[in-house]
Amino acid sequence: MRKFQILLLFFFGSIQVSYSQLSPKEVAMLKTDLIKAVENSALTDSLYLKLSGLKNKTALVNGYCGTLEALKAKHAWNPYNKIKYVKQSLKTMQKAIDMDAENLELRFMRFSIEHFTPGFLGFSKELTVDRKEIIKHYQNRNFGVANEELIKNVARFMIDSKRCSAAEVNILKKFI
Repeated sequence: MRKFQILLLFFFGSIQVSYSQLSPKEVAMLKTDLIKAVENSALTDSLYLKLSGLKNKTALVNGYCGTLEALKAKHAWNPYNKIKYVKQSLKTMQKAIDMDAENLELRFMRFSIEHFTPGFLGFSKELTVDRKEIIKHYQNRNFGVANEELIKNVARFMIDSKRCSAAEVNILKKFI
């Protein structure tokens, strides 16, 4: 009887944990929607509501929430709200990275947020750390679960950002 109780606890516990996870199909759809959300504040808001309501968020879901908070800053017209959303975005991104510091996609999301945030605001403190971590992934060919398209897009963005040294650009060029 005790084994059965433990089995049930494990089963229901895993349902709760997986309930907050997104299926690979949902993640692919979310990535497509995130690109559209760059120019669509209503989509940004709806995606944020959906993801922020999930329980037991994974590092990646937290990262997507952080990215959506940054997009909320982009869409806001009030300067106070813009700053509030950027601060929250970077806080959420740090939480995600604390959960999975080796995740290339999370490092890239924070890098891109800080890259597009005006430097005079002082919110771009992790650009160098994230750039070095991203380059380390490419040097070691350590991409985790990142697919080929993401690997190419990150390399392209990093080169186009003009924030990489010539040696780093040479490493990245091997992947585009």
